[in-house]
Parts: sequence; structure tokens; C-alpha cells
Amino acid sequence: MAWLWLLVLLALARPVSGNWDSCGGTCGLRPMASDHNSLLPDYDTDANYGAVDSSGGTVRGNDVAPGTWPGIVSIQATWANGTWHMCAGALINPKWVLTVAHCFYRAKNISKWEVVLGATDLSQPSRGTQVRHIRRLLVHQRYVAATAKNNIALLELDKRLECNDYIQLGCVPDTSLVVSDLKTCYIAGWGPTTKKALRPRLVLQEAKVRLIDVQLCNSSRWYGGAVHPHDLCAGYPRGGIDTCQGDSGGPLVCKDSKGDYFWLVGMTSWGKGCAGAKRFGIFTAIQHFHDWILIQMGLLPAVTAGPSLRPDTTRTTIQVPTVKASDSLAVIKFPKATLREFLDKLEELLDFLKDEMD
Repeated sequence: MAWLWLLVLLALARPVSGNWDSCGGTCGLRPMASDHNSLLPDYDTDANYGAVDSSGGTVRGNDVAPGTWPGIVSIQATWANGTWHMCAGALINPKWVLTVAHCFYRAKNISKWEVVLGATDLSQPSRGTQVRHIRRLLVHQRYVAATAKNNIALLELDKRLECNDYIQLGCVPDTSLVVSDLKTCYIAGWGPTTKKALRPRLVLQEAKVRLIDVQLCNSSRWYGGAVHPHDLCAGYPRGGIDTCQGDSGGPLVCKDSKGDYFWLVGMTSWGKGCAGAKRFGIFTAIQHFHDWILIQMGLLPAVTAGPSLRPDTTRTTIQVPTVKASDSLAVIKFPKATLREFLDKLEELLDFLKDEMD
């Protein structure tokens, strides 16, 4: 009986699944956020989390202090007239960035594009900013541009990154995470804050959003069936808070219901207009592509997955990298409350075993 209790405790002590890391065994952290108090307060229906300006259609977020969104990246293209922010993405491994496929539809010379990490103000890189180039682009083999189905892509960087307070990894969940149970969610991006703006903002913006039931979002009054099963819907029925052009690929993160870390649950995919009433933002639901991501990164053999998850080498050249110890599945550090609960149960078990021996 005692051994059974021990097995139960060990099961409770399992690591959170679905995270890749060689940055100190952690992901989903925002070490600078508490310093700047950037996290917006809990939901308040009367709070102004962003508003639509009746004169100019302004979609307002909140300026982000340096280091408070350490997992977001700016994907930039260099043309004859300069380097421009095109899309966003999220760092999930020191060499891999997750983004959406439509950012690269018909794109050329992507090896010359830049991936900027650790920056908040794109005009003034911080001391923690690092810049990389794209070694490989891996677009989902069943991506459909016309409908944004399977709108997901991976970027392999030319060099590994070093994590710091300004650069952290996003936590990629598997399908065991019940995303609908997460209540504290945020979006971020450099997209324009007016419907008429032609250029992205230079300073990163953040806003708090609600997750909306996909079936409700897909109803005839709203999106009328255009939302795919592997999408998420987030925003507010009244509008006013939304992602916009330039935010594509940006993260939708939700705070874990128990631990002090954030799950990377979605990436900005598409929407109708920006911040309109009943026009929620649509996000690629990352957990449904968990195995696909592992396969592309070379951390899961393609033969173990179903046919829909196998890499399509006719469309994308897949060079499976050698799996290093630092690239393997990571163990997220225990939140203090979880660790305390485990130690309390362990103490109970030891007392039980002592009584049995007496």
C-alpha cells in the first residue's frame, strides 16, 4: 500500500508536458514583468482595456515596458527602402521560432529577413536584443492560404540564442491542457493602432482578452463557419480590443490556472477588420499542432505520428537535426505552491511509512 502512495506522489510530480528549453529549465516566464507592473489587472467589464476612437477608429492597447514580453519576436524584411516589421512570432527553442504560414505566402529571399528578439521599441533595441537570420522556413504541408487552415510555420534560426531577462521561451502545450479553463489571457504585437494606419507601431502593445467559445464565434451571426476546429477565438463582443495588420503570428498567452507562468496557446491568424463588434480575433490553436512541431524540430520521429502530421518533403525540405540533450523536452520549474503541496504530501507519506514500520 505504501508503494502505491509513492507512485501516486511521483505521478503528481510529473513535469508539465510540451515545453522545449535549454534556457535554465524554464519556459513561459516573464522575469521583468513584476518590475514594471505591466500585467494588466483581472477582468473588469468597466475597465478601458482599449477603445475604438469614434473619430479615427483607434484600436488602442497599452505600451509595453522593456522585457515584459520576453518570448515575442519581430520578423522583418529588408527591401530597397529599408527594413520593415512584417509579422511577429514566438520563441519556443533557442533555435526555433513559431509563427503563422501566411506571413511567408509568396515571400522571396527569406534568408535575408531578420528575426529580432528581446526588443520592445523597434527603433531603439534594448541591451538584451539579439538579431538572427532564417536558416529554414517550414510551412505546414496542409496550409490553405484561401481559408487560413493549418496556418502555422516554423523558422529555424541561423544561430542559437542565449536567454536573458529580455529573451525567454514560450510554453507550447499539448492537447492535455484544457485551454478553455484559462481565464487570464493577453495578446501583443507591433500592429497599427488605427484602422487607417499604413505602418506598424514601433513600440510593442499589449492587451487583455477573453477566450470566446469557438462554436459561438462560428455562429451565423458572427463568422458563419469560417473558423476552423484548430483555431481559437478571443476578444470582446463589444469590440475595441483586437490584433490588426502587422500583428500576425503574435502570441496569445494565458496564465496557468495554478502556476506562475504562461502558456503559449495561440498565434494571431486572421480576422474581419480590426476591433469591430462581434469580430473577434482568430488565432491558430497551437496545442493541436504539438506533434507537428516536434516532428519538424526533429524531436519526434515522423513514423510515430498519424499521416496528417508527417512532413511533406515534396513541399518543404526537411533536414532532421541531430537531437542534443539541450534540445530535448524540458521540465518546467515547479511553482512554489505546487512544490509546497508535493512536500506536504511527501511528509504525510513518510509519517505513514513510519507508523507502518512501528
